[in-house]
Amino acid sequence: METAQSQEGAKIGKSVLIKGELSGSEDLYVDGNVEGKIELRNHSLTIGPNGKVKADISAKSVVIQGKLEGTVNATERVELLKSAIMNGDVITQRIAIEEGASLKGKVDIQKETGKAASPGSS
Repeated sequence: METAQSQEGAKIGKSVLIKGELSGSEDLYVDGNVEGKIELRNHSLTIGPNGKVKADISAKSVVIQGKLEGTVNATERVELLKSAIMNGDVITQRIAIEEGASLKGKVDIQKETGKAASPGSS
């Protein structure tokens, strides 16, 4: 039974545990455990309903259905679905939080800065 989206990308199943730095140049679906750092500069990260992530995340967009502990820096959008439990800060241009989702942390909405590279240090 296939539940993944129709788009291409990598998938980390619910029995998988990864510790360390994870980077890639394709969309990623995490339904397992990841601890460390996730960097998907121009791609999307989806944390599935069984996903448990303790990581700082840099991605184009992030969709959270499971548990996340860490900072999310998304250049476009962050979406917390009703089953999401997030403990950490969010930096993004747009955020959507479904009723029932849990978020403990700071939200920093950035204004769009054109198509140039993101600003250096703050």
